[in-house]
Amino acid sequence: MEERRILLAVTGGIAAYKTPELVRALRRAGHAVRCAMTRAAAEFVSPLALQTVSGHAVRSALFDAAEEGQIDHIALADWAELVIVAPATAHSLARFAAGLADDLVSTVVLATRAPLLLAPAMNVNMWRHPATAHNVAVLSERGAHWVGPDAGELACGWEGEGRMSDPARIAERANELLGPRDFAGVRVLVTAGGTREPIDSVRYVGNRSSGRMGFAVAEEAAARGADVTVIAANVSLPRADGVRYEDVETAAQLEEAARRHFPDADVLVMAAAVADFRPPAAEGTKLSKTGRDALELRLEPTTDVLAALSAERRPGQTLVGFAAEHGPEGVERARGKLERKGLDAVVVNDISREDIGFDSGDNEVTIVTAAGERPLAKAPKAEIARAIVDLVEEVRHERRPA
Repeated sequence: MEERRILLAVTGGIAAYKTPELVRALRRAGHAVRCAMTRAAAEFVSPLALQTVSGHAVRSALFDAAEEGQIDHIALADWAELVIVAPATAHSLARFAAGLADDLVSTVVLATRAPLLLAPAMNVNMWRHPATAHNVAVLSERGAHWVGPDAGELACGWEGEGRMSDPARIAERANELLGPRDFAGVRVLVTAGGTREPIDSVRYVGNRSSGRMGFAVAEEAAARGADVTVIAANVSLPRADGVRYEDVETAAQLEEAARRHFPDADVLVMAAAVADFRPPAAEGTKLSKTGRDALELRLEPTTDVLAALSAERRPGQTLVGFAAEHGPEGVERARGKLERKGLDAVVVNDISREDIGFDSGDNEVTIVTAAGERPLAKAPKAEIARAIVDLVEEVRHERRPA
């Protein structure tokens, strides 16, 4: 693999003694590694040992003039393409879940925009405790990735889950998350969120799309080297470094932005929930309820943006649409959409379920292509995004000359 930048954050558990071997495994894979550690971690592994195997001074203090002179803690957070916390103790998971930032490691974890890979290590009863389970759920919802813990004999004498995964497995998981740079130089346009069509000065016709799925696709493509632009319709999510964002509100604004960016795009992923209908014109003031027994609202159809763009596609462009459907019949309807609009793939969301899709960190979809259906089991949206980008790469690969 090409060299990538990995920050290893070591917290105070007995498994910290394995971290020099983890650094060696990451460096054997060709990566640049820097280390940060808590004061408690230094009780289990020598900073000098980590410095020797990484080739860089080890950071441990948040307020140390000498260390800040080398590279300040925010620059360290920005430098990393992946942050690994190994071992991740029960205490550190609680701190990360609470958003604390009063030591170097917790501050870097809070400040970084890089993916976070956690390798838990603790007593089995601590791992099974409801507080730890809650913290794991909170961090997973925020997009954290996990490796382990493994089950077996623990340093404390107990048997069960809580062993930190072997350094080789953690390094393997890191390589999976870093992924290939197979989208280097590819221009990807993603639409995300849901449009709002104004009724009057305060009310609108809208939908529940949060934009999480589109943002996850954009971040996955960017992590694999793509030049990514996101057209975000009313999305209030954090913005990733290295991705350009253009905010819009209405279907007309989204259409205008998409038409402007589409000619230069190699890939379009239309994840936004664009309104099918809108009021012909919005009232300039707030409609009053006084004196009204009822309010009739007339709606007109909006432009089918994806169909319009597909009609203008140039050779070599890859187009992926999304379909929000109720129930299993949605896959067949998506196939009609695939053929009617001339798309390469349609990602079908079953919006009849409350545990996936809108406002959820998880999704379960079926990707429909001309070759068939590809069901994806329920998983975090980051994993669904990875599968979608993998599919795009397959389509692009098939079109390349032999």
